[in-house]
Amino acid sequence: MLDYTQFPRQSILCIDSKSFFASVECAERGYHPMTKELVVMSRGNSQGGLVLAASPAVKAKYGIKTGSRRFQFPHYHNIEIVPPQMGLYIKRNRQINAIFKRYVAETDIHTYSIDESFLDVSYSHTLFGSNYQIAGKIQNEIWKTYRIPTSVGIGDNMLLAKLALDNDAKYTSPYIAYWSYENVAETVWKIDKLSDFWGIGSKMEKRLNHIGIYSIYDLAHTSIEKLKKYFGVIGEELYYHANGVDLSQLQNKYQPKSNSLSLNQVLPRNYHLQREVEIVLLEMVDQLSTRLRKQQQVTGQISLSVSHGEEALFQNFSHQLKIHETDQRRVLKNLFIQLFRKYYQGGPVRVIGVAVGKLSPKQGMQLNLFEDPHEIENREQLDLIIDSIRDNYGYESLIYANSLQRGSTAIERSKLIGGHHA
Repeated sequence: MLDYTQFPRQSILCIDSKSFFASVECAERGYHPMTKELVVMSRGNSQGGLVLAASPAVKAKYGIKTGSRRFQFPHYHNIEIVPPQMGLYIKRNRQINAIFKRYVAETDIHTYSIDESFLDVSYSHTLFGSNYQIAGKIQNEIWKTYRIPTSVGIGDNMLLAKLALDNDAKYTSPYIAYWSYENVAETVWKIDKLSDFWGIGSKMEKRLNHIGIYSIYDLAHTSIEKLKKYFGVIGEELYYHANGVDLSQLQNKYQPKSNSLSLNQVLPRNYHLQREVEIVLLEMVDQLSTRLRKQQQVTGQISLSVSHGEEALFQNFSHQLKIHETDQRRVLKNLFIQLFRKYYQGGPVRVIGVAVGKLSPKQGMQLNLFEDPHEIENREQLDLIIDSIRDNYGYESLIYANSLQRGSTAIERSKLIGGHHA
């Protein structure tokens, strides 16, 4: 076994809101989220309706979970089906994060997903007690305030906290579990299925099986040299993870290096008219340019992809174009339309993707030799005014006439978050 005194020891909590969307809906209706049979379903009026969240009682009684379809429901059931309210879930997530900030500094919180967060409570013990006491206080406060049940994994690092949550805390009351360096043999090594381990997917599991590794115990007791031979640097990481070691520091949050913004839209039907395709394209570019201005970025490259779906007679295409740096709505719209018309050869369109790349911070007004500076300034001011009105009064408060024509999707999509009703 490794000498764990050589590795840093933190106090990490991994907190999960149980069946978050379903729990929020239960709380809103006055139901107990652990006993009520309820699912949040997109397109719940159709047999293909998709389950976005199922309450614990539904999972236990019917085996229905996130990703199940309505046609998989038993003929007789007592499940209440409700539509998603993504805006409400985001609001509740922010409120729960506000509770976290009462116990740790904002720099000691890492939001892993809308229903799961890591907290480093290493510096909170003097004020709030032991790891267990802090976990219990946070649990109780979230329950008393919002009636949302939570599970808490506690670990000496982020990996152990996550494993404690996923393999222990979620299943046994009071839904708190602590996995430490000292009990790796009784906890981490007891995870039989490789794909149940954080960071190991089905493909990696098959590769590990191929060299005779079938459990986390096997992985932890395979020589690091052998793992590095087959998997390179990842092999070394697998070895240490299987032994409960993770050197990640929560405060050193990953900053994505992606230098682009993108939007992708699957159209509600095949669009056969070029005019209708262009309406949607312009709406998407409008949204993308708004995101650029909010992030105070300009783009030096645009990309467009168009797919005809299953129509094999027509060639899908994807092209990009270097441009003078800009964030202006009208300029970007004109450029994307030119790119589309250059390569579009007809045929039904089902998927449109737009992206802007080579981003850089906006330094000032973007002048060029071929336009009147006053005209450029007026356009920039107009863009900011449109953005401000929409921020304050909603997207529909100020729309282009094209968005009232057949084929437009902008108004309907403005009512969605993550593809579901806000």
